[in-house]
Amino acid sequence: MKDKTLFIDPGRCIGCQACVAACRECDSHRGRSMIQLDYIDEGRSTAAMPTVCMHCEDPVAPCAQVCPADAIPVGPDGVVHTAAKERCIACGNCVHACPFGVPKLDLTEMLQYKCDMCYDRTSRGLQPMCASVCPTGSIFYGTYEELVNSRPHAEAIDVFGFGDQEIRTGCAVVVPAEKSIEVVPGGYG
Repeated sequence: MKDKTLFIDPGRCIGCQACVAACRECDSHRGRSMIQLDYIDEGRSTAAMPTVCMHCEDPVAPCAQVCPADAIPVGPDGVVHTAAKERCIACGNCVHACPFGVPKLDLTEMLQYKCDMCYDRTSRGLQPMCASVCPTGSIFYGTYEELVNSRPHAEAIDVFGFGDQEIRTGCAVVVPAEKSIEVVPGGYG
């Protein structure tokens, strides 16, 4: 995972959609939201999960790997960018290759769009729009050390399994830290 990155903590998400609205305000997105808010068990629970580009590192961005026009640049800092307008042929390969379902294809513009971690902001030391407005900290931007300092009982994972394939990402998902159980003869600790 990158030194400073997005951490998604689904246990804190209240489904308020502030991240979705803020994403539309990012200068590089031209009024589009690049974040999705997925409701985990709609109709039965209010649980929600913000879905952003995970900026895959290993293998390097499956969306970029399958692009026949080499339209999806991956920066030296590991940020996987939206397709370059002058190169994208709107084939949809990136949409199908992403294990997280992030890229979207605009058939009117014939162009792929996806989260680029508000590169226009993060490259200048600012937080991505989604993290800057999240009222619960469900979307946190910072270092792993900053995350652990603010949430001592949390861990972050950046390796995800998809069948036989493992993908290491530049962003991470926060999970509750596992509590160690001390085994005491004759009972549980």
